[in-house]
Amino acid sequence: MIKHAGVFLVCTALTISIAFAQMAPAKVADTSKGKALVNEKGMTLYVFDKDMPGKSVCNGTCAENWPALLASDSDKASGDWSVVTRDDGKKMWAYKGRPLYAWKNDKAPGDTDGDGKLNGAWHVAAP
Repeated sequence: MIKHAGVFLVCTALTISIAFAQMAPAKVADTSKGKALVNEKGMTLYVFDKDMPGKSVCNGTCAENWPALLASDSDKASGDWSVVTRDDGKKMWAYKGRPLYAWKNDKAPGDTDGDGKLNGAWHVAAP
């Protein structure tokens, strides 16, 4: 009986750990600018100074150059993570209220070419 209880507890802990890991839409990685949030491909994520808390203003050509970290309709806010509805109706992730984007000219994981673009309006998203 005790043996089964131990197995149950281990399985429950693993399930909770896996579920928690799946909740965060981005992870933290090292870049040339230090620790940064990165997407599932390891590409650096950025924030835009012109965005307002919980609101993306990067649309049209901006959105083509700075692809949003998209969320699904079933994704839910949790902790520092929230879901923002864009002007085009798509959903994207925000960290501490700031919408997150990749930069189309970053070529490899850890690249930070987008930092400081558009007169310093774009910044690496720090954890």
